Amino acid sequence: MADVYRWRLAPDGLATRRQLRTMGLRPGGQDVAAEVHRPRRRKPPLVAYLYRVDHAKPVRPMTPARATALAAAMTARRTCPNCLTDVGYCIPRSLGMCVPCHDTPSS
Repeated sequence: MADVYRWRLAPDGLATRRQLRTMGLRPGGQDVAAEVHRPRRRKPPLVAYLYRVDHAKPVRPMTPARATALAAAMTARRTCPNCLTDVGYCIPRSLGMCVPCHDTPSS
């Protein structure tokens, strides 16, 4: 069982995934070292998982093939399947098409 700390009371040397990423690190397969619980009114607490910074590994470098695949995926997310144009933003999955196509009444 991982140690549990209250919000803002975790010891130094532990970080969340997001904090590791800003340091250029990743968990690297290590298990969760601790949890931080942030209390909320009338709801269960928010939980953040902490990893040891000294066991973290550097982020893998971006290869040309990964960059190409990422660019293709982002282009697909921005392309409207209805009008086939790159709308410049990620199309909401709830709509399934760009906002102008969704708002235009079909006849």
